[in-house]
Amino acid sequence: MERSAVRLPPGVSPPFDVYVNGVLQREGADYAVRERVLVFDRPLAQEGKVSAWRWLVGAFGVGTYRNHHSVDIRYTLPDGRPTVAENLPVEPRA
Repeated sequence: MERSAVRLPPGVSPPFDVYVNGVLQREGADYAVRERVLVFDRPLAQEGKVSAWRWLVGAFGVGTYRNHHSVDIRYTLPDGRPTVAENLPVEPRA
């Protein structure tokens, strides 16, 4: 089974909310936390830099779409301010 992992940024501690493409995820059902890493039992893809070819094609109005999962974490800072870590990097995990 192909899995994906997202490392928790420094300063993030429970409780926190995890979103994939804006949809709230549930710990245990959608992901697990293992040593400051969120592990998803499904592949999550992220598009890297856009190639010159794709940029040129897009400049002429031809759209090219790739799979991109945005993983965001909403948490509270120690001083009580809510904040969001957005579009965290996704790593493949065996």
